Amino acid sequence: MSELWTRYQEYLYQNEPLGLALDISRMSFPDGYFERMSDDFAAAHRAMLALEAGAVANPDEQRQVGHYWLRTPELAAEEGQRLEIETTVTAIRNLAARVHSGELAPPGGGRFRNLLLVGIGGSALGPQFLADALGFAGQPLQPYFLDNTDPDGIARVFAEIGAGLPETLTVVASKSGGTKETRNGMLEAEARYRAAGLDLAEHALAITGAGSQLDQYAESHGWIGRLPMWDWVGGRTSVFSAVGLLPLALLGYDLDGFLRGGREMDAATRESDPRRNPAALLALMWHYAGRGRGEKDMVVLPYKDRLGLFAKYLQQLVMESLGKELDLEGRKVNQGIVVYGNKGSTDQHAYVQQLREGANNFFVTFIEVLEDGGSLVVEEPAITTGDYLHGFLQGTRRALAENGRESLTITLDRVDAAAVGRLIALFDRAVGYYAALIGINAYHQPGVEAGKKAAQEVIALQIKLVDALRASGESLTAAEAAGRAGVPERTEAAYRILRHLAANPGRGVSREAGPGPAADRFHGS
Repeated sequence: MSELWTRYQEYLYQNEPLGLALDISRMSFPDGYFERMSDDFAAAHRAMLALEAGAVANPDEQRQVGHYWLRTPELAAEEGQRLEIETTVTAIRNLAARVHSGELAPPGGGRFRNLLLVGIGGSALGPQFLADALGFAGQPLQPYFLDNTDPDGIARVFAEIGAGLPETLTVVASKSGGTKETRNGMLEAEARYRAAGLDLAEHALAITGAGSQLDQYAESHGWIGRLPMWDWVGGRTSVFSAVGLLPLALLGYDLDGFLRGGREMDAATRESDPRRNPAALLALMWHYAGRGRGEKDMVVLPYKDRLGLFAKYLQQLVMESLGKELDLEGRKVNQGIVVYGNKGSTDQHAYVQQLREGANNFFVTFIEVLEDGGSLVVEEPAITTGDYLHGFLQGTRRALAENGRESLTITLDRVDAAAVGRLIALFDRAVGYYAALIGINAYHQPGVEAGKKAAQEVIALQIKLVDALRASGESLTAAEAAGRAGVPERTEAAYRILRHLAANPGRGVSREAGPGPAADRFHGS
């Protein structure tokens, strides 16, 4: 019996009722590893149980972390929270039923046939992943997304919707209600509806925090309805809230199956023995691979087109949660795990060459799906397209192992709403365990907030520069404009702002090119 086969049998986690298996045998952790990590994992397990019980798990903001309650409302720390969750799910079911029946319809008649979701980060990534993973021919609405403040990207989306705009239901999702990318997308949508002789309010739903800027706007403008987001649910873990459930229900997917899958995975990952807990196994493998310091990247390779966006979804879930400068004791630790990937076998033709023979600074997470979903016989005797996909996965896994490259493999029976719910919950729980193992706050994002603040400072600088140009009545270099605006130390930023404005007609700034950036001159009109 081969050593690999023996190790495979020893370390395979298999849960037949959940249709999931996790093979960690190709990770080269040493004998006794689980015993050495037992005390650390026991502490992490206690922290996870406390989090679910309502502990203040986000100490920076003095907030509970309750996204697990979304899947099992009876575990909510307070009765009011349980009722809010259950009431929201009921409201989502009712809204979807009214849209599908035609009771809730466009003011001009007919039915809603398109869904436009306006959001960013967790308010878009989760629904995008669900739409890609669960979409089917003939679904009741077709999904479109505005997930950036790029005018060209926005124009492309509305061009795709085209004459279908009157039959488009728009959902705007922003917990704070003040996120600029989402606000800009909403204003662009409002302008497009107006240009078509329509009123956004008659086509719009909001998902936001109570009393937020968006909540007030939707109420004052008479939008169709509003659904809540709570401060105890972070954006990157919000897919089981209205953020994910409303689009899922409107698009005609299995809401009950999705919630059930997440709930089942939560139950499976409360197990105190890490060898019988798939989220614990993932977290411990991440800890082993990167020595608890994130020293190796996580390459995610799902061998299923429907899971092609999963790596993108995990980038936010993992990197925003674990990428932290300080630990819970305030010590500088610069933690994090880099995540990248797309899908197999596509990426075998992109970067597997480097994975096998380049820098050994990664580990791979393969995702295998047993059911092909229909495949054509392309070779005799009875070799199908699905067989080739499976062969490429196994071959790549073997080729990497032969060159000392580590991997783990998650196997799903099939891709349906319940399986997707389990997969998301599996990584969600693994992030929580890993964060507890390394002692960081997984539930805040100070770096993201710093970026938002810096962006606002750029906008404020732009206003000062344009005012200075117009007041001068003459052409100025970037340095001169920055000086007139009272910020001579921001000359580089001033140049980049003015260069951008000058490249866009109608922005009131023109440019005379010089031999270099310092000699370029700008004029305001």
